Parts: sequence; C-alpha cells; structure tokens
Amino acid sequence: MNLHLKIWRQQNANSKGKMVDYPISGVESDMSFLEMLDVLNESLINKGEEPIAFDHDCREGICGTCSLMINGEPHGPDRLITACQLHMRKFKDGDTIVIEPFRAKAFPVIKDLIIDRTAFDRIQQAGGYISVNTSGNTVDANAIPIEKHKADEAMDAATCIGCGACVAACKNASAMLFTSAKVSQFSLLPQGRVEATERVQNMVRQMDLEGFGNCTNTGACEVECPKGISLENIARMNREYLMATSKG
Repeated sequence: MNLHLKIWRQQNANSKGKMVDYPISGVESDMSFLEMLDVLNESLINKGEEPIAFDHDCREGICGTCSLMINGEPHGPDRLITACQLHMRKFKDGDTIVIEPFRAKAFPVIKDLIIDRTAFDRIQQAGGYISVNTSGNTVDANAIPIEKHKADEAMDAATCIGCGACVAACKNASAMLFTSAKVSQFSLLPQGRVEATERVQNMVRQMDLEGFGNCTNTGACEVECPKGISLENIARMNREYLMATSKG
C-alpha cells in the first residue's frame, strides 16, 4: 500500500508542535501499525532526518504505552485492541492517516507522539494498595470465601492497563474509568475492604488534583477502552465515594 501520513511533531514539552506530511510506500497489510512506523523511521534515518518519537514496549497489548490517536480515535479504528495490535489491513491503499498523541491537560506531550502519563501513577499511589499481609504467611487460596461473580468482576477491573484511551476519548478528559477500575479491583474483594474508605477518597482527590475533567456520562471511554472496562465501575466508585464521605 501507498499511504499519506500526517504526524504530529513536537521537539519537546515547551516547543510548539505541528502536523508534518510523510508519504510512505510498500506497506504490507500484515504489518502492525507500529511496524509501519518503524519502516517510516528507518527511511527517515537513512535520509539523515530525525525519526518520529513514539512509545512502545511489549507490543502485545499488555503494557499500554503505545497510546496513539489514529484518525481521531484512541488506538485506531479497531475495537478491544491497543495501537500495537492494530494491523494495516484496516486501511486501504491511498488512505490518509492522521497520527497524534493523546490530548489532555494531564497528559502533557514529552516529544512527538510520546506523552507523560505519570498522573495515572500518582492516582494509584494515592490509594491503590492493601495492607493485608499477602506474603510470609501463606494461606490456602480458599481460606477466604469470595463469591465467584465478585472475583470475576475484580479480575475484569484489574485488566485495565492504564493506557489513557478513556481520557483521550472523553470530551472532558475524564479519568473516571481508569480510577474506578483501580478502586473496583480492590473494593470487590475482602482484602481490599480494610482501606476502602480512605482509598476511594484519596484516589478521587488525586484525580481531581491532576486536572482531569468530570465524567460526561456519554460512554465513549468504555467504547474506546482496549480492555473493555465497564462503566459499571464508575457507578461502583461513585457509590463507594458517597458511602465514604457520608461516614465523615
């Protein structure tokens, strides 16, 4: 395929960025989206030009670092995948593809397509832990009975990889889906109930301090989430927060 790429270039966090056009040819349909960018960068290096900076690590849909806005959609036109799992067969010969970093005040651009998502780390650090001793005194896994549907819901919430697609998809740049997933994965289990009251208050407070917007209730976050994190987690976090604040 021959494609026309329009890619955001920005030297650093303080410089002004712009869209730059890059024609690319010989793109195979079985290439992943990141492999296509690798081919482009190789050609730029061969011409003595600076390659495009973009984030990646596992390239298996696990780490969440390959956060790209592709034709206006977080991670591109496919569903339940990350950008590294997107294949070029989703595009046609002659297509124009616009590639940008995720846009949010709390996700400042570091360079080109790389953003700073440490705001998510700080939200987790504000309360995403349990004090129950889970090492040193090994006990049988069935010593604490947990309803299966609760365990399943906790596991579903824990699949969040913190990529930030929910923030990028939301017109208010809300981090409610991410934060609620991190709250839910603990609050659904008995081990997580010890700090439940403090956890939800601390994590919501940190989310607000980071500059994320409020939930829009439009559901774009769930649609664009590569792991299909449910909006039910937001409702659960709101209930947890209401109960925590009503206790004083």
